Amino acid sequence: MMEVQETVAKHQKKPDWIRVKLPTGKKYTELRGLVENYKLNTICTSGSCPNMGECWAEGTATFMILGNICTRSCAFCGVQTGRPSAVDWAEPEKVANSIKIMNIKHAVITSVDRDDLKDMGSIIWAETVNAIRRINPTTTLETLIPDFQGNRRNIDRIVAVAPEVVSHNVETVSRLTRKVRVQAKYQTSLEVLNYLKDQGINRTKSGIMLGLGEKENEVLATLRDLREAQVDVVTIGQYLQPSKKHLPVQSFIDPEQFKKYEMYALELGFRHVESGPLVRSSYKAHKHIL
Repeated sequence: MMEVQETVAKHQKKPDWIRVKLPTGKKYTELRGLVENYKLNTICTSGSCPNMGECWAEGTATFMILGNICTRSCAFCGVQTGRPSAVDWAEPEKVANSIKIMNIKHAVITSVDRDDLKDMGSIIWAETVNAIRRINPTTTLETLIPDFQGNRRNIDRIVAVAPEVVSHNVETVSRLTRKVRVQAKYQTSLEVLNYLKDQGINRTKSGIMLGLGEKENEVLATLRDLREAQVDVVTIGQYLQPSKKHLPVQSFIDPEQFKKYEMYALELGFRHVESGPLVRSSYKAHKHIL
């Protein structure tokens, strides 16, 4: 689920197409200075995203709410698992003010899973969207939400504030879900995405990682499942191992294969497809509202 940017473990050798240039440019330098001076919390910096310079130059940034400790233990994710701290009810205002300071045009909001909370964090989610809209009325929004265990009352809180894009990642193919996402269910994710669309969300989105041992026919089947769930936008990227404690990379998918998946997804009818080794959930997110 998480918008987490991984770095491959030292014993893995990355192919040339995984390597990226360090972010540069006037806009990047300005925003980096603001983040450091005001101690702003973005997934872009904390996750060392390879696309940070490009996204910031286009006025897009990703923020994580509800703390940095997750109640789930997904085998692909570098976020710490454990007992989260208490909810910070001032967080919506803090995030909204960060977006104003950075002059962000399109903000992506994500969070850890908060299965410890009765509302699973959905109230803070809704209040964060409302605060951003109040303080930054011209900023567009994507919410990369957890599955909320499929609880429709909690999902309805997201529907009620109607972000321009609502995203929830299936992350991997059905066969590998139990191994990769542990406490999550593939079918629940599809049901959440389908429900969001049925309730009137204009643009829904999901993402999958490759290189975990999936087969081509399974990837194609996952894309079909997402379209059947009425998903509009899909992102397809390469899994990279956060540490030796996490699932190892089974294979590096070459750019030509990513292009093949992109063409197949477009033929299925997705409105927008991002497919490539360095693609992450929020890559070129500002284009996904068009």
